[in-house]
Amino acid sequence: MSLKQQAFTGVVWTFAEQFGSQIVGFLTSLALARLLLPSDFGTIALFGVVMAIAKVFLDSGLVGSLIRTTDADERDYSTVFWFNLLAGTILYGVVFFVAPLVSEFYTLPLLTPLIRVYAIILIIDSLVAVQGVQFVKNLDFKTNFKIQLPSILVGGIAGISFAYFGFGAWSLVYASLIQNMLYTLQYWLYSTWRPSFLFDKAKFKYHFTFGSRLMLSSLLDVTFNNIYTILIGKKYSTAELGYYNRADSLKQLPVNNISNALNKVSFPLFAKMSHDDILLKEAYRKILSIVIFVIAPIIAFMVVSAEPLIRFLLTDKWLPAVPYFQILAIAGVLYPIHAYNLNVLQVKGRSDLFLKLEIFKKILVVLVVLASLPFGILGLLWGQVITSILALFINTYYTGKFIKYTVFSQVRDLVPSLLIASFCALAVYLIDRFYIGNSIDLIRLCILLLLYTFFYLGIVLLTKGKEIGILKELIFKR
Repeated sequence: MSLKQQAFTGVVWTFAEQFGSQIVGFLTSLALARLLLPSDFGTIALFGVVMAIAKVFLDSGLVGSLIRTTDADERDYSTVFWFNLLAGTILYGVVFFVAPLVSEFYTLPLLTPLIRVYAIILIIDSLVAVQGVQFVKNLDFKTNFKIQLPSILVGGIAGISFAYFGFGAWSLVYASLIQNMLYTLQYWLYSTWRPSFLFDKAKFKYHFTFGSRLMLSSLLDVTFNNIYTILIGKKYSTAELGYYNRADSLKQLPVNNISNALNKVSFPLFAKMSHDDILLKEAYRKILSIVIFVIAPIIAFMVVSAEPLIRFLLTDKWLPAVPYFQILAIAGVLYPIHAYNLNVLQVKGRSDLFLKLEIFKKILVVLVVLASLPFGILGLLWGQVITSILALFINTYYTGKFIKYTVFSQVRDLVPSLLIASFCALAVYLIDRFYIGNSIDLIRLCILLLLYTFFYLGIVLLTKGKEIGILKELIFKR
């Protein structure tokens, strides 16, 4: 199978995995949002920060190092496996003893037992990192689909059941534990690989030298991505944090899943092209064009339809989340571009530059947060928009040097889709405001969606956008 065929098949199965899993997860979250209070989601978001940081240490960048190592053997895999298991066990102990401090910081006694039980996931996840790497390296995303979907489905049903019987925030914890246990069990059933009782210090040093920089970069990224959760949780109520958390989760549905689906395929694909800059640039440019072509109209539509969308999906009690969602969606539209630019650095083996860029951007985040903090939650969120725009210029600097794809070239490729999406959003907004704004939410959303789709595809076809040609090439010439 050629690289193009592998890429196409990988994209299809990864999208199936991402969207199948997310549809199930999304429907579960809708049910939970109707059964639980905003404060329950706020409470979960608080200890989610602790777990996100712990998972960075668990990975230690070794997964990324294994993916880019084309000649990885049994010593590589077993060394990383035993390190992950040891790291997961140690991290659980650390989180167990840190839990009361986190609880005291937020003055929420319930956090201590919640964190201690939820942290068991660290040990569970440490058992499947290597199997996951092997499936990714082989571009076997079909198996990932078979594993992810039933795990999320069973976990979701369990979470809804616990919420229905009044378990509150605990229902989210139990759902995650059940989901991860099923996920791990299936990985061991589907994978034929088993760890050997060996640990190669030289192999560990090799992977950790590369991975440690990625780990530090990811640690900075996770910490600063959650800085808003930390600040809102400390300064405002858990209900306000719950609104922010649901708005951010709804934004992530298109942003992260489209981006992550392509990212899972593009990283190993780029790694195979790392020695051919011309081929790498062409592949990168096509993926970038397609992802913004897909994500820009989705984000723009969600921004203009935010009020009826949230009221229809989550009920009136979640309407305070509307402005949060709109601003976060605008900030998120550039996320895929950031991720793909950084992928180029990884496949080129320049994790040192990756880390330097992340440090520089985090300094920028701190400055923007300090400047926007006096303006309340909305000020903080608009700060995210500013940071995202500035980060685009920072991330594209080295991409321009390595594969001769400068920031101006990237912006030139992105602008058409962004302009068309924005124009269609404005047109739909005006129609909604003057003609159908008082309609029933479901009818209103259907009309707006049909109008937006008609406008967007119509303009793209009339202007003969290059993205149509790229899609045809992927589908019919693979």
